[in-house]
Amino acid sequence: MLSELQILDSELLGAFVAFSETLNFTHAARQLHLSQPALFERIRRLGQVLETPLYERSGRALRLTEQGQRVAAFARESLRRTDGFLRELRGQTPLKTVTLAAGEGAFLYTLGAALARYARGGGALNLLTLGAANAAEAVRTGQADLAFTILDVPPPGLMGEEILRVPMCAAIPARHPLAKRAKIRLEDLEGARLILPPTGRLYRDLVARFAAKGGADLKPPLEADGWPLMLAFVRAGLGVAIVNGSCAPPAGVKLFPIKELGTVAYRLLWRKGSELSEGARELRDAIRLGAS
Repeated sequence: MLSELQILDSELLGAFVAFSETLNFTHAARQLHLSQPALFERIRRLGQVLETPLYERSGRALRLTEQGQRVAAFARESLRRTDGFLRELRGQTPLKTVTLAAGEGAFLYTLGAALARYARGGGALNLLTLGAANAAEAVRTGQADLAFTILDVPPPGLMGEEILRVPMCAAIPARHPLAKRAKIRLEDLEGARLILPPTGRLYRDLVARFAAKGGADLKPPLEADGWPLMLAFVRAGLGVAIVNGSCAPPAGVKLFPIKELGTVAYRLLWRKGSELSEGARELRDAIRLGAS
């Protein structure tokens, strides 16, 4: 039996982090400048130490087991803390690189001031543009330190706090007859060509449920992936979009909160039980301040 202290072997942990990011032994070995057999042996040894399967085959692809995902998160955090300790021991300035996962809209319309404030303080950023579920998963597996995303409840293994709550809005061309009204209800959109995210997205499903409940007769929607493209289609006069109230509409487009659709909450997420780095704490504070 290998000593459990070998769990802290940076070579084993580093090898598994590389593998977890690619799920391909050839690609991960090339990244680490190792032979494929050498990488395979390191992953095998780590699984042997932990006495648990770290990955499994799904069809022709490999995927991490639940235990493997937890080990990947532990490995990333362990390597980061080890690097910070060694830099401090040598009298070097600790690196304050933080990885933040968020959606395109959040980066464009909500997080700009907070990111600029953090960067002015000397922090370095890695930014992952991911949808809500994938952003949360990136934090859970340790690929990101923080996620800023729309979720009603933090997924298992994560904790967080509500940072911002915004209404869902109809984005309407300024020249549209509805744009002259003081407020708009969902039923007022009956007969309009809606611009919606692709099927399966949170907003798409929510709008469909409310439309069906209210008996609205809506035309087949025009699909657009992302708030900027949806707003661009609205500006071009192609229809009416349902968007997040944090969006900054371009010239020629007006936003109207739709009471029936309610509000959505942006949450900042981090891994439960993990010790956030100094940089992650500073970025979290900057995001909190930006929303206040």
